[in-house]
Amino acid sequence: MKTKLHLAAAVVATLCIASFFISTILVELFGSSASIITVKHYIVSPGLFILIPALAITGSTGFASAKNRKGRLVDAKLKRMPIIAANGLLVLLPCALFLNQWAAAGEFDNKFYAVQALELLAGLANLILMSMNMRDGLKMTGRFRRQGSKVPRV
Repeated sequence: MKTKLHLAAAVVATLCIASFFISTILVELFGSSASIITVKHYIVSPGLFILIPALAITGSTGFASAKNRKGRLVDAKLKRMPIIAANGLLVLLPCALFLNQWAAAGEFDNKFYAVQALELLAGLANLILMSMNMRDGLKMTGRFRRQGSKVPRV
């Protein structure tokens, strides 16, 4: 049960960050100022109210599961988690809040786009790290073949 909850929360968190990332890029390239305001608003609410609990559940169930396991994959996942959390709390969360506030005020200046670039870079970093954790978790549960293992012949 704990493993299924962990997987579900990790998928929800990863999909949230991916949707924030893709919607931001698309609206910046093709949207109007009103569209940017809307996307920034929805990223904060309800987006963060979905993402933050999903990340908390992923982290807590992951740490609980790691207590009983050892190995290279567990160690790698445990090393990535503080980076993901710090990046989320110290970079992504403040960026999302500031960008929402500035967009609502119509402040689309150099400061807005500098913070937007920082948010996109940090979001991409978290997507990569979270994807690596998911890959390693799937390897640990046997749902994903390890590199070099032979494919059974039928």
